[in-house]
Amino acid sequence: MFYYIKKFWKMSGIIIFMLFIDAGLSSYRSLALMESLEELVRGNFRGFLFWTLLNLLCVVLVQVFVAVEDILGKHVIRKMNNQVRRDMAATMLQMSHGEFHKRQTGEYLSEFTKDIDQIESLAWGPFFNWISMAFTVMHSIIALSCLHWSLTVASLASALIMSLAPKLFDKKMEAAGAACTREQAKAVSKLKDLLAGYDVLRVFGRNRRFLQGVSQCSDGIEGPAFRRLRTQTITGKVLAVAGILCQGGISIWIGFLSFQGVILQTALFGSGKLISAVADGLNALTDFRLSIASSKPYFEKITVHDNGSLEKADREMLPMRNGIAVEHLSFRYGEKTVLEDRNLRFEKGKKYALTGPSGCGKSTLLKLLLGWLPDYTGTIRFDGTDARDYTPEQLQRQMSYIEQDVFLFNTTIRENITLGEEFTDEQMERALGDSALTGDLAHMPEGLDTVVGEEGSNLSGGQKQRVAIARALIHDCSILLIDEGTSALDQKNADIVEQSLLSNPDLTLILISHHLTAERKKQFDRVYDLTPAHLSAL
Repeated sequence: MFYYIKKFWKMSGIIIFMLFIDAGLSSYRSLALMESLEELVRGNFRGFLFWTLLNLLCVVLVQVFVAVEDILGKHVIRKMNNQVRRDMAATMLQMSHGEFHKRQTGEYLSEFTKDIDQIESLAWGPFFNWISMAFTVMHSIIALSCLHWSLTVASLASALIMSLAPKLFDKKMEAAGAACTREQAKAVSKLKDLLAGYDVLRVFGRNRRFLQGVSQCSDGIEGPAFRRLRTQTITGKVLAVAGILCQGGISIWIGFLSFQGVILQTALFGSGKLISAVADGLNALTDFRLSIASSKPYFEKITVHDNGSLEKADREMLPMRNGIAVEHLSFRYGEKTVLEDRNLRFEKGKKYALTGPSGCGKSTLLKLLLGWLPDYTGTIRFDGTDARDYTPEQLQRQMSYIEQDVFLFNTTIRENITLGEEFTDEQMERALGDSALTGDLAHMPEGLDTVVGEEGSNLSGGQKQRVAIARALIHDCSILLIDEGTSALDQKNADIVEQSLLSNPDLTLILISHHLTAERKKQFDRVYDLTPAHLSAL
């Protein structure tokens, strides 16, 4: 948490300074009130008027400071929330492909939304409130010391007790916060899955299951939050009782000093407010401390802080000059072997097809080349260098990858192709032509600026694949991996796309297909059949 406070230290520092002044004005108003009452008892109207006007001035200044603090506070919280989300994204980028996909999208979505809400309510707000209360307690103690030194000692003793007491409950609150974030993430993930299956449940008349599922997910979100708040409330009230006892002791001591004539009797009126400020402040400090402790699990998820660039500082991988050599490659998912002792070679600029039955490891091979699946045996070499010497990011800069299940962002076709980068009109036209997308755009009123909808819902399956192919071509990587990337195209468009890819002399193409005609096979430099040996023998 304090990393973000320090990162935005200028704005946070201004807010803290204003909180210091605000707390001082609020506390010393009590002394002004005591002085005005004293002058009233003495019958000195001018003195009474002076101290009363001074008191009113303090009230006005406090309101001005509170308004400015509120605006600046919301601004810095917005910036810190944005930085936390950016660091969450940076943390995800450090995950391997396997690590990222161990969790469902709904869990990550929960972190970007629910976790941020919890951080704001448990960390940012309580932090600044804690600072404000700490200053209030400090100024109130100083004001009390103006009445008698023993009140300072008593207040400090009370402050010490109330600052140490919360440590007894820190671990309990951290555990409650960790349980809350874990259970809420699971509930949000289940809710996302339920919403995705809405049509299936409606078709089969399972409306009751949909309603029950939403109710269960809702309880899964609200229940952990309730249990965390219950623990925090009970703990806070136990500590509040301790604070009240400390306040009562100081009040009795002030009464004793007053009756002994050590301090003025008018001090009973003003000092009561100061004592309340100390006691309430100590109680609030305890609550805020417990709240901040509850926020710790949310920050522990963030293991990477992005300081201006999400790019990993890797040495640049040189463009491929010769080719890729796969030697004695084996891979298994758990107990299931999908590739066993495979030896393949892909030379620069040549075209290759991978065929074989489902489950024989064609898609797995492409993911191994991309560096997504590190737990293999054997060797993959790029120009003689072991792929393990490179990071997945370095490997992926050399390759474009088109999956069978194309994903498109809910933005325009142009943005889905360029991914926010700048390309010339000539580059765009060539990519559109080579992907057979030009004809589709001619029938769209908005052309390249057509919004594709969530996950490309406004486009057909073939159009989505053509957008994905244009995206791969315009980024001009020297190696193109296609996993059934033309399966949704009609024969005419498939021929246009495949002919464009096969005729590009600078492109190394590795394409997976279940349905290669004899005529098409002749156009590839080599076709690798990955059918396992025990099936080939049948």
